Amino acid sequence: MEIKDKVALVTGGAHRVGRVMMLALAKAGANVVINYRSSREEAERTAEEARAYGVEAMTVQADVAHYDQVKRMAEEVRQKFGGVDILINSASIFQKTPFPLEDVELWHQVTAIQIDGPFYCANVFAPDMLKRGEGVIINIVDLSAWEPWPNFAAHSVGKAALLALTRQLALELAPAVRVNAIAPGPVLPPPDYDDAKIARTAKKTLLQRWGSPEDISHAVLFLVESNYITGDTIIVDGGERFAHRRTEEG
Repeated sequence: MEIKDKVALVTGGAHRVGRVMMLALAKAGANVVINYRSSREEAERTAEEARAYGVEAMTVQADVAHYDQVKRMAEEVRQKFGGVDILINSASIFQKTPFPLEDVELWHQVTAIQIDGPFYCANVFAPDMLKRGEGVIINIVDLSAWEPWPNFAAHSVGKAALLALTRQLALELAPAVRVNAIAPGPVLPPPDYDDAKIARTAKKTLLQRWGSPEDISHAVLFLVESNYITGDTIIVDGGERFAHRRTEEG
């Protein structure tokens, strides 16, 4: 798909990796929709940065875990742009849920954003894509989609489900709409990482270093423009998934 003059929506697009993906799409010529849940000021700043590339930008508040809010967001986007051509499901919550849980509400908070949210967004925006005969959906997962992470049961299960949803939507929406996933590795440290943990994480990759959010935005642009890729996943992790094999076989 040619990116220029298309409309792209990134959930959680106000900050961190979502912001970088959003600005990369704007730089490539897409009009952008910045979804946020509570980061209004960050969303408005990101919109201003996007407009500096000569494109249109709008911000829309919606908690993607709630279908009524997603439907309202879709209507606001249709009123301004007529729909979206590119949907990036990036909104996530990195919340520990050690099993067994005393409060199962934590489970629902995480899975609602990571499973229900992408499904809701695809459900409301895909019909317009199908009518136009073209569209791209990209879901952001991570390595926990394939391997369990201790104390992150809901996160790991949520990302695995999102990977399965990627494949299912690719099947259901073909041939008009292509659906893929990107699995980032360590590209942006969480706020609670100290220098020692940042260094340890770098050593867990084959490349012995952190990547950057721009590495993920490059993958986004590639998947949008690659018209013969669907139902697949690009892993951008510096070889983290294989690094434990450097010193020991079996």
